[in-house]
Amino acid sequence: MSDERAAFKSWLDAYGKAWESRDAEAASALYAENSTYQVTPFVEPMRGRKAIFEYWSNVARTEENVKFGHEILVANRELNIARWSAFVIVPQGLKTKLDGVFVISLDSQGLCTSLREWWHKQQD
Repeated sequence: MSDERAAFKSWLDAYGKAWESRDAEAASALYAENSTYQVTPFVEPMRGRKAIFEYWSNVARTEENVKFGHEILVANRELNIARWSAFVIVPQGLKTKLDGVFVISLDSQGLCTSLREWWHKQQD
């Protein structure tokens, strides 16, 4: 496994662990101080670790029983792409399946400097 692939896998594993444990502090610690996080293509990206922490604090309050998985599609110095999936229970007890794609840039310390995602959900 290349160093870039190992670094990306490590980041995705930590992201999944933070989400599953609903740990906003651990989630936001994965981002560089001046990083951007664009949740969907039609919203303005969050800017900075503080904004990302606030976003993840809301996620931690509103989602339960999270199960996260990922498949690395591309991992190199310039670009990292992964397909991800998750199962969560959201308010009103809605069972939600999520399927999405991350496009991520990591710095030399393995912190995310830019994350863009596209996802879709199915709810029961």
